[in-house]
Amino acid sequence: MAFKEQDRDRGVKWRLRRAAYLFIFLCFFPKQTEAQIRYSIPEEMKKGSLVGNIVQDLGLDLKRLRSGRARIVTGENVQYTELKADKGILVVNERIDREQLCGDTTPCSFTFEILLENPMELHSVTIEVLDINDNAPSFQNNHIEFEISESAALGSRFVLESADDADVGENTLQNYILTPNDNFVLKQHVNPDGSKYAEMMLQKALDREEQPRMSLKLLAVDGGNPQRSGTVNIGISVLDSNDNAPVFNQSVYKAVVTENAAKGTYIASVNASDRDSDLNSVITYSFSKSKAGLADLFQIDEATGKIYVAKDIDFERDRKIEFRVEAKDEGGLTDSCKVEIEVIDVNDNAPVINVMSFTSPVSEDSPVGTTIGIINVKDLDSGKNGQVQCSIEGNVPFKIKSTVRNYYAVVTDALLDREILPECNITVNVSDAGSPSLSTKRIFYLKISDVNDNGPLFSQVTYSALMAENNSPGVSVLSVDAKDPDENHNARVSYILENCEIGGTPISDYLSIDSENGVIRAVRSFDYEQIKQLEFTIKAQDGGSPPLSSNVTVKILIQDQNDNPPQVLYPVQTGGSMVAEMVPRSADVGYLVTKVVAVDVDSGQNAWLSYKLQKATDRALFEVGLQNGEIRTIRQVTDKDAVKQRLSVIVEDNGQPSRSATVIVNVAVADSFPEVLSEFTDFTHDKEYNDNLTFYLVLALAVVSFLFITCLVVIISVKVYRWRQSRILYHSNLPVIPYYPPRYSDTLGTGTLQHVYNYEVCRTTDSRKSDCKFGRAGSQNVLIMEPGSTGTMQRMQSEKSILDEPDSPLEVS
Repeated sequence: MAFKEQDRDRGVKWRLRRAAYLFIFLCFFPKQTEAQIRYSIPEEMKKGSLVGNIVQDLGLDLKRLRSGRARIVTGENVQYTELKADKGILVVNERIDREQLCGDTTPCSFTFEILLENPMELHSVTIEVLDINDNAPSFQNNHIEFEISESAALGSRFVLESADDADVGENTLQNYILTPNDNFVLKQHVNPDGSKYAEMMLQKALDREEQPRMSLKLLAVDGGNPQRSGTVNIGISVLDSNDNAPVFNQSVYKAVVTENAAKGTYIASVNASDRDSDLNSVITYSFSKSKAGLADLFQIDEATGKIYVAKDIDFERDRKIEFRVEAKDEGGLTDSCKVEIEVIDVNDNAPVINVMSFTSPVSEDSPVGTTIGIINVKDLDSGKNGQVQCSIEGNVPFKIKSTVRNYYAVVTDALLDREILPECNITVNVSDAGSPSLSTKRIFYLKISDVNDNGPLFSQVTYSALMAENNSPGVSVLSVDAKDPDENHNARVSYILENCEIGGTPISDYLSIDSENGVIRAVRSFDYEQIKQLEFTIKAQDGGSPPLSSNVTVKILIQDQNDNPPQVLYPVQTGGSMVAEMVPRSADVGYLVTKVVAVDVDSGQNAWLSYKLQKATDRALFEVGLQNGEIRTIRQVTDKDAVKQRLSVIVEDNGQPSRSATVIVNVAVADSFPEVLSEFTDFTHDKEYNDNLTFYLVLALAVVSFLFITCLVVIISVKVYRWRQSRILYHSNLPVIPYYPPRYSDTLGTGTLQHVYNYEVCRTTDSRKSDCKFGRAGSQNVLIMEPGSTGTMQRMQSEKSILDEPDSPLEVS
């Protein structure tokens, strides 16, 4: 849980002093305000945990945070806290490890600023990180070995390896505990810096013959809750003789070294003496492993005790280095001393430029004094080595001015003109006051943006395209293109299909356009026979505010395809009756028999029709006009020519590929109707038989069980029918056969078909008298026969002799 710390001990004096400082600050920076606030939070808090209410503690409101674009500026790579501007609170952004952040330094804190703009304000926030017991005491080695002479005097001390606990305060190392034994007792000591170390003191003489080796454990515990501990094993080998331990001539050695000192630079010497003689007085010097990593910066001569630089020393990391040196004689007796080394700073760090904000592009209509960017400058050195100066290089319409501590604003110094200066590099130079001076440059690329003063322009005045019918939906028809001389979003052109209707249908049902690239695509398949042209408007609009636009007219012509076959209008093909054209045997060469009439709904050459005779009973007798479809005789008709003539005419269009239709034309070569009745009766029945053969076969299989009954009914019906017919013929000699053939005109203007025979048979039922009239006219006969009319044709034959008598009307009495 985070809480705000308030200093209440200074009382009224502190408030008066703070008011004086605030008054002086406002005098120098009348448009800037600065407040300081301090929070304390424990380390290892979860991300998102509340640190404090910035709005309440700084006396601000949420609207000010939003309008001032409040943000945290630190200049560091890791930002431990995050400002929730919408709520006005400060929360944990990254895991905070106090030991990683500050090491042994206490109290541990880090400072950052909350920056607000328009007007600029800077509020300093200090976060003190409180230690929690998250580190247990640890020894660098798992095992310590001692060699102690049995003649060691009572009270002899043996320095033990110190445990290292990264925590501070009550959570750091508090106590050492030694395994209970008869020979040694544990003595604990406190260094001037507050760290603790332990020694074993001999309280009972050793006897190598009784116990040559001992094993003990040293336990280091901290003061946290719950308590943490670390253990190291101690092995003691008992030796003979040596009963005097080395003694340093002073307990603390102090020295000074410059940072970045060369490897091998001499620092200091330590000295210890031993009252023993010969080998027992030979002393070896070594570093105690009380502080892991610090002693590694140095090396010591084991024989002389001289200390040298072993690695680069950084003032910004370690301003004061402390470690212990151990003196050990041949008998295993030891003594230790403390070495304190003060590090002197040199100007070895160049200033660092951190960009807080930078705006690019900047509109050319920006007023003088517009803030382009805000930078933060830091120098890790101290004193004059850390003092910096900022400037802008070159002749550019910008300048830099100081705002608040270590913050600088880059502002415009003159009106901008994109046509003269569309872009530029702003070089910021920062140098410190060290000797020699170190400097850093940062180049900012700034682009001057344009205003939207140009509309899109199409590359053509009008667009037109051809598209074949029966197209696939989604096919690309054409592409329109418009350019805008402006920049960025002002030059981004979008294409829009203007609303219009074609035949009452919105244009969007026919076409669509890609708003990005102007590609027009067909939404559906087109039929030339329904629609032949599309004319519509495309609007090109840029992305400016307000947007500018222009229009262009687009015409799309639908091209015909040969997708419709010819349709035969005459002669009409019927399923139940047969149409036959009659040609008299006296017909001359070129006699017009009939004309095949066909149409094609396509257009152009796809509708150009040609007529060809595909099959014929006698190909030497008839021909078909290639262009007009007229069927004419190509020779004189003779008596040997068959009465029945069947012609198959194919009608083809001129498309690619061409389509065709076939029509059957039946021609009767005869001078009168009775002459051809019997022939065409068989013709008709043959056709019916061929057309319905399959049907009759299936029907026969379905009714085979009823065949006998069916045959019996048919025989009886035939007998009755013949009896009734004989009775009718007996009472009335002539049948009534009305027939009205059609008349056809010669489309080429050569006249009508030459012969038409009209029959009128009048008959009474009571007087048994009938009048038959026969007239001859100049037109051709057309014979229509209905299936099942055999009896009628027989009667026609029977009256032939009467009809052929010239100039005498038929009278029946």
